[in-house]
Amino acid sequence: MSSLSTHVLDTAHGRPAAGVALQLLDEDGDCLFSGVTDADGRCPGIPPLAPGRYHIVFAVAAYFRAAGVDLPEPPFLDIIAIDFGIANPDGHYHVPLLVSPYGYSTYRGS
Repeated sequence: MSSLSTHVLDTAHGRPAAGVALQLLDEDGDCLFSGVTDADGRCPGIPPLAPGRYHIVFAVAAYFRAAGVDLPEPPFLDIIAIDFGIANPDGHYHVPLLVSPYGYSTYRGS
């Protein structure tokens, strides 16, 4: 089984994004894990995963509103879903999210 980690960074404020709610879903939409990022923007406890297709869903508008950002209604970015695949059954996969109220990026980290 592969290990998975994630790290959310608030690029608008230049800090880890603590308190971002997230869910890990399988390709059928079944929730495998839900959690909230810690003070370092990481979410420990994600279970090992078999090869397959997955989705991580991040609630970023709620995070920015809690941080005091005045977002319009509806916000430009509310929920960010990252679809990714795990091919190596023994690998480590890292899915970082760099986010601001108006943009984001991701990549396969180490």
